[in-house]
Amino acid sequence: MKPEATGLAALAAELRAALQGEVDFTDGGRALYTSDASNYRQIPIGVVFPRSVDDMVEATRICRDYQLPLLMRGAGTSQNGQCVNVAVILDCSRHLNRVVEIDVERQIAQVEPGLICDDLKAEAEQQGLTFGPDPGTHSRCTVGGMIGNNSCGPHSMLAGKTVENVESLEVLTYDGARFWVGPTSDEDLAQILARGDRQAEIYRELKAIREQYGDLIRERYPTIKRRVSGYNLDQLLPENGFNVARALVGSEGSCATVLRASMQLIGRPRHRQCLVLGFRDIFEAGDTVPEILPYSPIAMEGLDWGIVGGLLARNLKQQEISLLPEGKAWLIVELAGESQQELREHSAAFKGAMDKLSKVRSCLFVDDERDFDRIWSIRELGASATALSLDPKGTDPVVGWEDTAVDPLQLGDYLREFQALIDQFGYETNLYGHFGDGCIHARITFDTRTKAGLSKWRSFSEKICQLVIKYGGSLSGEHGDGQAKAEFLPLMYGPELMTAFARFKAAWDPLNRMNPGKLIHPHRFDENLRYGPDYERPTVDTAFSFPDDVGGLGRSLERCVGMGKCRSFNGAMCPSFQATREERYSTRGRAHLMHELMRHEVIADGWDNEVVLDSLEHCLSCKACKSDCPTQVDVASYKSEFMSKHYESRRRPLAHYAFGRLGDVLPVLSRFPKLTNAGLRVPLARRMVCRQLGLSENRNLPLLANEPFKVWAGQHCEDTRAGFHWFNTKSSSEVVLWIDSFNGYYRPDLLRAAVRLLTNAGFRVGVSNRRFCCGRPLYEHGFLKQARARLNEILNEFHDRLPEDASILVLEPSC
Repeated sequence: MKPEATGLAALAAELRAALQGEVDFTDGGRALYTSDASNYRQIPIGVVFPRSVDDMVEATRICRDYQLPLLMRGAGTSQNGQCVNVAVILDCSRHLNRVVEIDVERQIAQVEPGLICDDLKAEAEQQGLTFGPDPGTHSRCTVGGMIGNNSCGPHSMLAGKTVENVESLEVLTYDGARFWVGPTSDEDLAQILARGDRQAEIYRELKAIREQYGDLIRERYPTIKRRVSGYNLDQLLPENGFNVARALVGSEGSCATVLRASMQLIGRPRHRQCLVLGFRDIFEAGDTVPEILPYSPIAMEGLDWGIVGGLLARNLKQQEISLLPEGKAWLIVELAGESQQELREHSAAFKGAMDKLSKVRSCLFVDDERDFDRIWSIRELGASATALSLDPKGTDPVVGWEDTAVDPLQLGDYLREFQALIDQFGYETNLYGHFGDGCIHARITFDTRTKAGLSKWRSFSEKICQLVIKYGGSLSGEHGDGQAKAEFLPLMYGPELMTAFARFKAAWDPLNRMNPGKLIHPHRFDENLRYGPDYERPTVDTAFSFPDDVGGLGRSLERCVGMGKCRSFNGAMCPSFQATREERYSTRGRAHLMHELMRHEVIADGWDNEVVLDSLEHCLSCKACKSDCPTQVDVASYKSEFMSKHYESRRRPLAHYAFGRLGDVLPVLSRFPKLTNAGLRVPLARRMVCRQLGLSENRNLPLLANEPFKVWAGQHCEDTRAGFHWFNTKSSSEVVLWIDSFNGYYRPDLLRAAVRLLTNAGFRVGVSNRRFCCGRPLYEHGFLKQARARLNEILNEFHDRLPEDASILVLEPSC
C-alpha cells in the first residue's frame, strides 16, 4: 500500500491538529523506522509519538478513516521483522513510559506500553518486588514490545515468559472498540456476550474457536516452556480460564493495540549464587542440563567458544573472559535461596554433584557481585558483537533461526543434529542461549544477497523446521514469528490450527490493518530483506579510509544490526538520546539515517537532507559508540563525512568557524585577552555572541587567560633545543606534554600544574616551542581538508622531531 503524497500530507496535517504528541512524515523521519534488529526492511508511511492514551485512540481513528495499516512499536529490537511495515507507526517509547501505579498487596503494576523493562524493575524493587522477565535488551525494551513479542530472558526459569506475567490489558481495536481483557469466568463471559457490543462479538468468536479447536490445541501445541510461535489459543481453554489478555500476548500487534497493561510482579530472590561450569564442547554442556535441572536453577545460560573467541578476536571483554574457568564451552548457572545458609548448602550440594560428572571439566564459584555482572555481560554482548564477519570476503552471521526451542532434557542430542545440519549446508554458527529452557540462539552465515544463497537458505529452513518438530519444539522460543518464521508455522501446527489462527486474527482485525503480513497471512521469509539480491552496497569517495571495513563507508554502515544498546539510559552511549528519547539522536538512528541516505530510496536528496543534518549536528562526537556499541559503530566519523559533503557548496553557520576552527581563532583573540574578556563580560555583548553562535544566552562563556601557556613555557623552561622547551633537564626519563588549544589559551594553569607534577615525579618534560593544533574540532564540523593539513603538519614537523623514546601526554578535557 503506497498512499498518494497529497493524501499523506492531509493525513499528517489532520494528525498534528488532533494530537498532543508529535507527527513525523518527513523522509528522514520515515527512514529511521525502515529497519529493526532483523533481516528485514520496509518503508513506513509515517510515525506518530502519542503523548496520552487519548492520542492513541485518536490516531487510530484517523488512520481508520484513511484505511491505513497500523504498527505499534516499542524499542524496535525485534529480530524477526515484527517492527517494520508499510504502515503508520505508533512509537510509545518517547512519552508513554510511566508506571501508573503499583498495588503492593496484589503484586500488580499498571503501566503504559512504552515503559522500559528496567524502569519497571527499578520501581518494583523499591517495594521489595521485581518484574520477572529480563530479555537481553532489558535496558531499553518496552513492556508493550515484550507483550507483543512474548519476551522471556535468562530468568524465565524463575518467572516464566511475559505471558505468565500479564494480569490484564486495556486494548483498542482498529475499529475503535476499547475495553479491558483478562481471565474470564463463565459468569463474566455470559454477561459480556449478553451485551451484544463489539467486545461481545469478539468473545463470541473466541468461544467458538475454543469449542471447535480445543482438542486439537491440546494435541498439537508443544508442552515445552518456551513455545512462543503462533497465537496463544491455549489460553482460551477452560483449564486456563479463557484468559483473553494472555491469548493476545505474542500477537505482535496484529490484533489490537495495548493502551495499558497490568503486570504481575514477584518477590525478588533474596540471595543468589552464580557458578560457571566449563566443558569440552557445547554438546556436552547440553548433555548436562538434565543433571542440573533437579537443583532448581533460576537461570542457566550456555556459551560456546564461537562467542568467546569472537570477542577475543575483536579485542572485546578481555578481562571478563579471563574470569571463565577452563573449557571451550560454558554454562552460567544461577541458584537462589531464602537465606545465606540455605544458599550455601544448596550451592555446595550442587557443586559436589557437578564434580562427580565426567563431562564437567571445571566449576567456578563467582562470589564477587561485580564479577557476576561481568560474566553476564559476556552473554549479553557476545551475539551482537560477533554479528559482522572479520573476513572481508566472508558472510556475516545473521538472525533468522535465532531462537528455536526444544525439550531441555533432549538438548544435547538436538544440538548435535542442529550442528550436523549446519555442517551439511556449509554454514558456520555460534551456539548459545537459555539452556535451562531448551532455547537455542544461533546466528548463522546465511547468504541473503544472492538468489542462490536464498534458495539454499530456504532448503535449510525447511530442514530445521522438521528437526525442531521432531524434538517436539517450537520454531520460536523467544523472538516471535514476525516474517522470519511465520511462513513455516503450518509445518508446526497443521492446516486446521492455521485456520484457527486466521479466525483469531479476523475476530479482532477483520480488515487486516494491524501489522499486516506478520505472523498470520505472512510475507515470504525471503521478501523485504534489508540486504537482499537487489541490494548493492553503495560506494562513495570519503576522506576517511575506514581501514577496518573493506568496502568503505557503505560497509561500515552495515555495522549497526539494530539491537539498540544506544537507547539504554545506564551507560555512556548515547548522550543525545538519553536527553531527548528521540530515535534520530541515538547511535542506531544516525547509522540508519546514513544508510538510508546512501541507498537514495527514502532520502532522495542525499547529503542535502535536513533531518540527517539535524541528527548529526546533535551528535557530541564523544566516540562512546565506538567503544560501547557491540559492533563498534563510529558515528563521529559518519558525522565528519556528512558535514564535509553537506557544506561543500553551501554557506556554513558562523558557529562552525568559531568552534570548528578554534585552533585558528584562539591565537588571534589571545593577543588581546583583556579586551576580549571585557567584551564577554558585558551582558548585551555576551547575549549577542551567544545568539550568533547558537548558544543559550544564559551561558557564561569561557574567558581567555591573560598569559597563554606557550609564553609561560618559554620564560620558565630550563633549556630550549630541537624545537622543544625542556623542564628538569637532569632527568633521563622523557615525556612530551601536548599543548592543546583549549588548555593552552583558556586553562594554562592546568598545563603548568602538569609540568610541576611530572617534574616532581622525576620526568624530563618537553613542550613544543611552536604551536601545533590537533585539529580535533575540525573533524567535528567536517573541515576535513583542513584537518588533513593539520595532521600532515603534526606528522612532518612535530612527530619527526620527537625524542626517540618519549611518551606523549594529552590532558583531558582537551579540544
